[in-house]
Amino acid sequence: MNGMKSLDVSPQNGRNRKKSKKQHIRTLGPVSDLEMYVNPEWWRQIFNSFYLKTDGDVVDDINITRQEINQFSEILRLSQDDRILDLCCGQGRHTLEMTRRGFKYVEGLDRSHYLIQRARSNAKKEGLDVKFKEGDARKLPYPADTFDVVMIMGNSFGYFETVNDDLRVLSEVFRVLKPWGRLLIDVADGEHIKTHFKPHSWEWIDKTYFVCRERSLSHDRMRLISRELINNINKGVIADQFYAERLYTHESITGLLKETKFNDIQFHGVVSPDSQRNQDLGMMEQRLIVTGIVRKEWTAVRRKPKEAVKNVAVVFGDPNKPDMLKPSSVFDDDDFYTVDQSKNALHELPGYKWIFLNNHDTLFYDLAKLVGKIDYIFNLCDEGFGNDPRKELHIPSILEMLGIPYSGSGPQCLAFCYDKSLVRGIAKEMDIPVPEAFFIKPEDMTFELPINFPAIIKPNFGDSSFGITQKSVANTLDELLIGISEIREKFGYDKPVLVEEFLIGKDLSVGIIGNSPNDYRVLPIVQEDYSILPEELPKISGYEAKWLPDSPYWNLQSIPADLPDDTEKMLIEYCVKLSERLECRDYTRFDWRLDANGIPRLLEVNPNPGWCWDGHLMKMAKIAGMSYPELLQEILHAAEKRLGLPVNDIVNEKVIDDAGSVFNARKIPEKAYTG
Repeated sequence: MNGMKSLDVSPQNGRNRKKSKKQHIRTLGPVSDLEMYVNPEWWRQIFNSFYLKTDGDVVDDINITRQEINQFSEILRLSQDDRILDLCCGQGRHTLEMTRRGFKYVEGLDRSHYLIQRARSNAKKEGLDVKFKEGDARKLPYPADTFDVVMIMGNSFGYFETVNDDLRVLSEVFRVLKPWGRLLIDVADGEHIKTHFKPHSWEWIDKTYFVCRERSLSHDRMRLISRELINNINKGVIADQFYAERLYTHESITGLLKETKFNDIQFHGVVSPDSQRNQDLGMMEQRLIVTGIVRKEWTAVRRKPKEAVKNVAVVFGDPNKPDMLKPSSVFDDDDFYTVDQSKNALHELPGYKWIFLNNHDTLFYDLAKLVGKIDYIFNLCDEGFGNDPRKELHIPSILEMLGIPYSGSGPQCLAFCYDKSLVRGIAKEMDIPVPEAFFIKPEDMTFELPINFPAIIKPNFGDSSFGITQKSVANTLDELLIGISEIREKFGYDKPVLVEEFLIGKDLSVGIIGNSPNDYRVLPIVQEDYSILPEELPKISGYEAKWLPDSPYWNLQSIPADLPDDTEKMLIEYCVKLSERLECRDYTRFDWRLDANGIPRLLEVNPNPGWCWDGHLMKMAKIAGMSYPELLQEILHAAEKRLGLPVNDIVNEKVIDDAGSVFNARKIPEKAYTG
């Protein structure tokens, strides 16, 4: 119910309104206690054509609506693919404006039959494809985990008689929001209203109508009671109505949101409309903007499937165990958010029932119980068994011992590709160019330098750019020794080190989904854009770019690669050959760099590469016009074809069983709103 500087109708006036338009409304005259005349359900009758007249300077002003959507979109970092509910949408001014701007999945809900009909009529006139529903905010007509965003705008919160009803609204919002869903409330600033409300006022609506208002605080000083007399200069009083709105402060709205389990509650200043009439803005004069985030597991919804559904278990890393590759050696907020984004995307895929496993202490037993009960495992545990990267191959090894089919590459491939020097040797054997390099063992106290500077120092074993920082690029012998020392001491790496010539050409990644030689897809090749880096920093995308938000490398972008046709064909040919030779399966990423002559040289092969919503594979997929769910679906389809399973193409019943431990996220990461 967008608005309310003026509202409501008393029961007496509701009856009187049915009289002939020629008759004047009989008013109550002077009253000593406004609160006595407020109907507890005043909001059922008051939002009508009179409301659009009295409050039209705010709620029917397209410029004000556009300004608010500009502000709220920026706060929420809205994506056009977000599923958005405009709750208490009134005549749909915000819903319609977002739809005009290209938001694909926006829906409005309001209790007022009149305003919803008005919204539908306006949408039809403009040819906008948008849904409007009539309903009660305390019992929303949507399944759990439906929306990415719920917005309650235009001071449409706090109309009910009790705080418990407002709690019911927020609990329903929490229910229908997906994990990591966002709520925005735009509500009157209670502290401001208490000290600035006008006990008596009147304003001209136009040349024919004017409104007189009386206001007082309720006896508990928690609500503003208003009486509104709408007058026509020819017909006299045409409405005498009473209403009450709860006055929320920073503290009280925060308490309400915390009680309903919202997290990361933030205030974003105030909003004050630029009304053209600018006479009596009432409750709309100054409003708070508050946001909150939903932290929860996906809601288990069990429905009888209409058609055959594949049962697939997804294996993740264990959030309760240390992880040496992460800066703090633990699962952080970005990891929790990444896992939730993957679940979100999987829920959108057709024809699957998901089971999620992340407790590695019981993983073997959990998997053993699933033998014969699932179609296959979607292996997303790139952390390794027990979050030990050296044990990434243990997960597929366990699955092979149990006889459970699975997605992605097998143990032998993972073992090969974990050893960079071994992959270099295989590539050289296949006449695939690699950088010049040499090997330093942990026990080596001295070594010869068979390559020229600049050079780059890498751990021979590992992935996720572990141990590769700006200090890894050396231009002198001293810098080389410092780089080796950093890997040994700062990162605790005690295995062999690989020193390669540092190539100065384009930094490239090639992604392949599917299985060679016949059934695969090459994603658009990307290159790293290093133009934002200060000149003195080496042009690499290493540990700092992936894990350290304060680093100048954090905002590096991947862009479509600009390559000669012959170079692109050469890269794809090499990648396909390597994929076959190393037995990579379903999805693989290959990292290359051009030398000074534009010749591509292989850096590493990444079977089961990063599958996250903002990783390199997704960046390539986005260039190809694929969404995150579509990328995951292509990987699943590649595995299903390889395993001889039928490819699903039916409506998803969204049935989820979480068998793993609960992800206990703490604070939403900086990038989370854009996922």
